[in-house]
Amino acid sequence: MLLLLGRRVPLSFVHRLTTCCPSSLSRPVLVSSVLIKLRAITRITHSTVFVSAAGQNTGTMPERRPFVRLPTDVYPVNYGLCLKPDLIDFTFEGKLEALVEVTQATNQIVMNCADIDIITASFAPQGGEEINATGFNYQNEDEKVTLSFPSALQKGSGTLKIDFVGELNDKMKGFYRSKYTASAGEIRYAAVTQFEATDARRAFPCWDEPAIKATFDIALIVPKDRVALSNMNVIDRKPYPDDENLVEVKFATTPIMSTYLVAFVIGEYDYVESQSSDGVTVRVYTPVGKAEQGKFALEVATKTLPFYKDYFNVPYPLPKIDLIAIADFAAGAMENWGLVTYRETALLIDPKNSCSSSRQWVALVVGHELAHQWFGNLVTMEWWTHLWLNEGFASWIEYLCVDHCFPEYDIWTQFVSADYTRALDLDALDSSHPIEVNVGHPSEVDEIFDAISYSKGASVIRMLHNYIGDEDFRKGMNAYLLKFQHKNASTEDLWDCLEQASGKPIAAVMGSWTKQMGFPIIVVDQEQQGDDRILKISQKKFCASGPHNGEYCPSWMVPISICTSEDPKCTKLKVLLDRPETTITLSGVNPDQWVKINPGTVGFYRIQYSSSMLESLLPGVRDLSLQPVDRLGLQNDLFSLSRAGMISTVEVLKLMEAFVNEPNYTVWSDLSCNLGVLSSLLSHTDFHEEIQEFIRDLFTPIGLELGWDSKPGEGHLDALLRGLVLGKLGKAGHKPTLEEARRRFRDHVDGKQVLPADLRSPVYLTVLKHGDSATLDTMLKLHKQADMQEEKNRIERVLGAISAPDLIQKVLNFALSEEVRPQDTVSVIGGVAGSSKQGRKAAWKFVKDNWEELYNRYQGGFLISRLIKLTVDGFAIDKMAAEVKSFFESHPAPAAERTVQQCCENILLNAAWLKRDADDIHQYLLQRKAPPV
Repeated sequence: MLLLLGRRVPLSFVHRLTTCCPSSLSRPVLVSSVLIKLRAITRITHSTVFVSAAGQNTGTMPERRPFVRLPTDVYPVNYGLCLKPDLIDFTFEGKLEALVEVTQATNQIVMNCADIDIITASFAPQGGEEINATGFNYQNEDEKVTLSFPSALQKGSGTLKIDFVGELNDKMKGFYRSKYTASAGEIRYAAVTQFEATDARRAFPCWDEPAIKATFDIALIVPKDRVALSNMNVIDRKPYPDDENLVEVKFATTPIMSTYLVAFVIGEYDYVESQSSDGVTVRVYTPVGKAEQGKFALEVATKTLPFYKDYFNVPYPLPKIDLIAIADFAAGAMENWGLVTYRETALLIDPKNSCSSSRQWVALVVGHELAHQWFGNLVTMEWWTHLWLNEGFASWIEYLCVDHCFPEYDIWTQFVSADYTRALDLDALDSSHPIEVNVGHPSEVDEIFDAISYSKGASVIRMLHNYIGDEDFRKGMNAYLLKFQHKNASTEDLWDCLEQASGKPIAAVMGSWTKQMGFPIIVVDQEQQGDDRILKISQKKFCASGPHNGEYCPSWMVPISICTSEDPKCTKLKVLLDRPETTITLSGVNPDQWVKINPGTVGFYRIQYSSSMLESLLPGVRDLSLQPVDRLGLQNDLFSLSRAGMISTVEVLKLMEAFVNEPNYTVWSDLSCNLGVLSSLLSHTDFHEEIQEFIRDLFTPIGLELGWDSKPGEGHLDALLRGLVLGKLGKAGHKPTLEEARRRFRDHVDGKQVLPADLRSPVYLTVLKHGDSATLDTMLKLHKQADMQEEKNRIERVLGAISAPDLIQKVLNFALSEEVRPQDTVSVIGGVAGSSKQGRKAAWKFVKDNWEELYNRYQGGFLISRLIKLTVDGFAIDKMAAEVKSFFESHPAPAAERTVQQCCENILLNAAWLKRDADDIHQYLLQRKAPPV
């Protein structure tokens, strides 16, 4: 699954045996939607409800017990599942006929079940008589149900039959409804699924743990004019006997797989189709009338499948793969085996109206989700503790895949800004967590879908790949996939395979990165002895709050690479730092050569150079002899050190001025992000305008060089850079940029000259930042008229730039209106909070005032964490940390507890930073403006 984790990128980068076929629904399921609602009320009222088979409430259990995994005395071999959704009443009827194995005699079966009402249940041993269940005990806190039987079920095979009903909810999880507008303007609904991490249990009673794998035979009874999709290909489609408007669609038996990867979709879609070079049928499903917008993703997918087949040396195991755009979708995408679901903005590309960053985003998301078809689906984590392995690996290899498909994207440099530095920022906090986290109760799983699992996971795998070398890494991956295919594995299993392939101490090295939180700062000093350079290197834990002073100082096994100015692209020496400090001799390094640690910015650590080493590196920034990724890394390390109070922020501002000749998009992108953080911090002062002037001065030369219109021979990165620079200048109030943006906006609105897609975000942002109520009304009109979700999202993300308090409130109200899809509300509110001091205050008040509605909307999932972070992370006043903490103590959000801690820590860090450096920054900015004496 790919989440929209707010990667550290600017606005322009917007940013997954035996068969037992179900009988048709001829056995009656007599239940009304009224009964569903009554039972739903019962579920909410009691934490554990005992219900007899006749449906009588027989008592309650005390609140919350320690979490335990499902018992192993009964496990599924095959699920025969038939579902009949009602797209009018938003309910569904279901039949489960599961072939199960009883491993020891028992008179009860414990399964996962949430928001489902069981009508009847029975068990038939192989060759024996059917036994009806006598009671269903719903343990709602643990999302389980216990089926009780009058006599013991004996060891051996049998068939478990369950009739049940449920609700097509509007919470974007489980089996849910997704709203869309038909071509005639009529509102309609699709029935879709999102099961990761623990929501298959909302669609059918099941053993909803990743290690309890089985095969699936799925049938769907659906309106005959709707498309019905599932993991496998359709093998039969026939009229449904009880209703001429319905058809029954049966799908082929799946491979053995985990419940969280099951999927089904019922709705109205068009598609484009192709075949990969290895014969897999690939389809991209789009909203009706938008098949053209699926062609780019289709091209990426048909290139990607053979790439992964060759990389892993394991063929894709299913006959088809479908990629489908879902209107209401909480994550970015989800890797369901053979049926990958996406947000529309993560899959659809309009050749005329999609910007370059959207194409890149779609390529990355497709690469991410298709990697999971092997790494996650074919071999699955044993438990959620190992989630990072799934997501970190896919978040790394998506870049390898995109680099293969689109080398012109320079995507590995972008990785450093988008994932690597973002993970460092989060992992420097005291409230971070190790990559591997013990997970128990389902409510804890959502907490680890974060930048540590994804971005730090990807970064340490990138470091590992570099340490091992590509050839041995591929050998180890192949061995791992072949050994564990159709099974479950742990992190240690992967280390074993890579260790055997490479002969290196992988488990020891990687254990230091996955089992303890944080990372080191590598402190470097040097001295010259003849033609030799002697480096003194030490490591200590890096903390966002300053030097680590605790009694216990953790250490890491750190792969260290070193290059010199003689050949900045070539690593001169590699060592493994496995102790607190060491001395290294570099032979044949002249006194006038610089030495750079961590070329390529691959090792997951920050660096603190001695003054003389840093001085020698700075000319490499100005004359571009340092590689782009190393110029980026140097600046980012210094910025982080300034926030931690280890150097003055003024030193970083001086370094930033050395980037005036910088040509690289990603270097500017990272610089822009850090200046955004600093601008947000200084919005708490009375000299905010001075930092805006600094930004204008820094970005004006590159803005003049790029101009407004693309030139012959320009490519992808030029388009990204132009959007970034114009947006930065416009927001900072650069008058020529503002005037030109207003002119082009008027022409766009009047239909005289449509804005190129790559210029829309910076132009919209600029005119809104310096606009009035008429500007906002025009933008809301453009939003309403937009036919493409990308354009709607583009507008939603910049609306918060408006400055007047009454208009800020209007934008916040708009965020909760019917005009904004539920998953996008977070972007609108976050845009308000991130745009100004007034916006931040207004957004926080709005979230508090509307907390119940927002919490219910997202049911505590990862979107609520994202909302909290976007809203409060930018405060820089001590008392705000106490206010945020107090609010969430009285309004608990279990899945966001860690996020709240991290936000409070960030607020205190910001406040300390401001107290420490504000006066010096102010003096420096004033001195820049002062005329020479």
